[in-house]
Amino acid sequence: MTPLLEITGLRAGYGGVEVLRGIDLRVEAGEIVTVLGRNGAGRSTLVKAMMGLIGRTGLMRIEGVETSRWRTCELAHQGVAYVAETRDIFPTLTVRQNLVLGLRVGRSFEHVAAPLLATLPSLARRLDTRAGVLSGGEQQMLAIARALAGEPTLLILDEPTEGLAPAIVVQLAEWLNTLASEGMGVLLIEQKLSIALRIAHRVYLMGRGEMVFTGTPAELDEHRATVGHWLEWSDGLD
Repeated sequence: MTPLLEITGLRAGYGGVEVLRGIDLRVEAGEIVTVLGRNGAGRSTLVKAMMGLIGRTGLMRIEGVETSRWRTCELAHQGVAYVAETRDIFPTLTVRQNLVLGLRVGRSFEHVAAPLLATLPSLARRLDTRAGVLSGGEQQMLAIARALAGEPTLLILDEPTEGLAPAIVVQLAEWLNTLASEGMGVLLIEQKLSIALRIAHRVYLMGRGEMVFTGTPAELDEHRATVGHWLEWSDGLD
């Protein structure tokens, strides 16, 4: 079966300084894959390179289609949705207006965004509220819902739990599990082991711009001595 996302030998950096040094990664349909690593490991650079936001070399395929040189908008049309760490909602627009901006051309709010809101009652009650006054958790949910309004097959999330209350993190984890069960591929860029190991089918660990481990959460647990060099376990399995 053709992977939903396949990356081989990805290299990227800034100002002539190489940050990513030959990254291989894949995501299958219906799979949640987590990329772990400390700050500075290259995780955010990885997603920026994948989305065509910085220069890159290497091979990238979406559902078997080579997209190595595609622009961000072309990747979105191919079914890739990206939620940045900064969320990038429009604070002066309402919840409804933010969601409408995520729709594909020709698709209606009632047929696409409204069903999303059925699982997000707090947003459904605040459709006419300006996004800038929402709580951090509500803004994160809005950013993800806006990405899903484009009906993607692959959802990429960069540090989605940053600054969120534990109860919201649990809600987010349940939502991502539901999306994967419906066939969507999810690539989760995280630093926290707690959510990553709870929901991931496979885990990649980055260190200094390279993948230093790949395997299942159970296999990660078996390699604590090695992985401990690259990541703290205090937010993990204990």
